[in-house]
Amino acid sequence: MPSVHVLNGPNLNLLGEREPQIYGADTLADLEARCKEAAQEAGVTLAFHQTNSEGGLVELIHAARAEGAAIVINAAAYTHTSVAVLDALRTCDGLPIIELHLSNPHRREAFRHQSYVALAADGVIAGFGPEGYSMAVAAAARLSQSRADRSQS
Repeated sequence: MPSVHVLNGPNLNLLGEREPQIYGADTLADLEARCKEAAQEAGVTLAFHQTNSEGGLVELIHAARAEGAAIVINAAAYTHTSVAVLDALRTCDGLPIIELHLSNPHRREAFRHQSYVALAADGVIAGFGPEGYSMAVAAAARLSQSRADRSQS
C-alpha cells in the first residue's frame, strides 16, 4: 500500500495556542486525525511527523525518500530559509511532493513570499486552513497512484 508522509516543521507543535487568528484553533493532533481520515479514504498509509529542528526535518525527508513515499510538507519558517530542506527534497526524484501552508503566505509579510520548498514541489496548497491537510494528502495519494500507473505501462 502506498504511503504518504506528512512532515511538519517548527512551531507547528503549538497549533491551537500560537496565533489562532492566523493558524486557527485546531491542534496538530486534530490535523493528524484529518490526515488519517483522508489517507484511509485514499487507500494509503500515513506517517505524520513534526520537528522543530532543520536537521530533523531533513532526516524525515530522507526517511520518506527511503520508503518511496509521497511527501506533504509544511516546512513552516524553513520554507523561506532552508536550502538544506530544498536539497533534501531534490533527492526525492519521482516522488510526489506537495508544499502545504495553513495560511496564505502571499497575504503575509514579504519575506514569506519566497519559498525554497516550492522549487522542489509538484504543487502548493495554501490558505485553506486545516482543510488544506486533507486536500494535500488526497492530492499526494492521487499523484503517487498516477505515477505508479505510468511506470507500469
